[in-house]
Amino acid sequence: MINQGFSTGPLPNEQQLIAAAKRDFRHFEPLYDHYYEQIFRFVYRRSDDEALAADLVSQVFFKALGALTNYQYTGVPFGAWLHRIASNEVKKHYRNKGTKKIFSLEERQVKELIAVEADGDLEDKIAQLVNFLKELDEEELHVVELRFFEEKSFKEIAYILDMKESAVKMRTYRTLEKLRQLFKLNVND
Repeated sequence: MINQGFSTGPLPNEQQLIAAAKRDFRHFEPLYDHYYEQIFRFVYRRSDDEALAADLVSQVFFKALGALTNYQYTGVPFGAWLHRIASNEVKKHYRNKGTKKIFSLEERQVKELIAVEADGDLEDKIAQLVNFLKELDEEELHVVELRFFEEKSFKEIAYILDMKESAVKMRTYRTLEKLRQLFKLNVND
């Protein structure tokens, strides 16, 4: 996958930074700086509203800072913990507002998810994929988003969604097969 212009992985000395931030919150800044854009893009994709995304992301980091003393390394990067908080904040927002969740895509991300034949119409395929993604349930869409747009490992996704890694793999493969079948049926129609 192509890097989106920001780091998606952990900081080289992440555990030392976390330990320092636990002792003195002023040391949280490098973690914030490293993960802010990644978390913002994740929330923005789920809200399609820049101001709302900024508000939700501020809540994510506020909650992360408040819970930092309870954070324990579990084998996944600190960013997965932040994504879990962000996912919960987005769910909470939509549950409290009683509105339907939004999911927006960038063309580059769609091109990476679908294989477009040289003679295929990219715009048509993108439109089809967007329609097919609307047919996925929330958990299927969340897995696709984390795996292909956020470039998370199965282990990270399992942590974020509070699932077993094998269940995440199965859900990912089943969701991809469902998308393939939808494309196949559409081509044959």
